[in-house]
Amino acid sequence: MTTFLLGPNFVLGASTVLVAYLLYRSRPVPRPVAVLGLAGGPLIFASATAVLFGAHEQLSVWGSLAGLPVFAWEPSLAAWLTVKGFRPEAVTDVAAEAPAEVRGAGVGAVASGRLQ
Repeated sequence: MTTFLLGPNFVLGASTVLVAYLLYRSRPVPRPVAVLGLAGGPLIFASATAVLFGAHEQLSVWGSLAGLPVFAWEPSLAAWLTVKGFRPEAVTDVAAEAPAEVRGAGVGAVASGRLQ
């Protein structure tokens, strides 16, 4: 039961928040799409915590309600990226906002420790 709780709930919640946050900050997709993930990730994580402590069963009405925003986020993100794609200028916008030493440094400078 714990393995089934860990993967589909805790990891899903954490990864959803991470990806949604990055999409929200860089804006390659509309903000409402990213907000669905930002709302759904913590809900699914909280639901998994509640299941872990016995507040409700994993396959219950409460668990299903907590999963609805993520259920809406995943197909809306997939549909948007399939039909419209992401805004390529979002990548250059984020790069332009980065500090000058990061923009020209590249991966090698970060890995070697020259950039701190």
